[in-house]
Amino acid sequence: MDRHQIRDYLLAKPETIEDFPFGIEVAVFKVKHKMFATLSAQDGIANMNLKCDPAEALALRDIFASVKPGYHMNKKHWNTIILDGGVPDNEIKRMIDNSFLLVVQGMPKKDRTSIEIQL
Repeated sequence: MDRHQIRDYLLAKPETIEDFPFGIEVAVFKVKHKMFATLSAQDGIANMNLKCDPAEALALRDIFASVKPGYHMNKKHWNTIILDGGVPDNEIKRMIDNSFLLVVQGMPKKDRTSIEIQL
């Protein structure tokens, strides 16, 4: 997946918006004002931060050389995925889906229910 395909996949999530609170270089994707992903580039290579279960975050770092501790994030709960082809597309989508669901599950019931209906 290239950066544009990933952006489209992120924006297809229910009630997701794209924001630029850190400047135009870093796209932040939020559901109900809660961040679940960032998308940017470093040295011309796209990367994204995704929320992750702490145990799974460690496992993914062991499996994929392109998965690192979250850059400028809580390294226990966030991973940075370097989009250099080192992670299969279906795994990238799965990680995005998990990040989205982790954030939704942490919301108040009223907000969570309105999103779950759309899934």
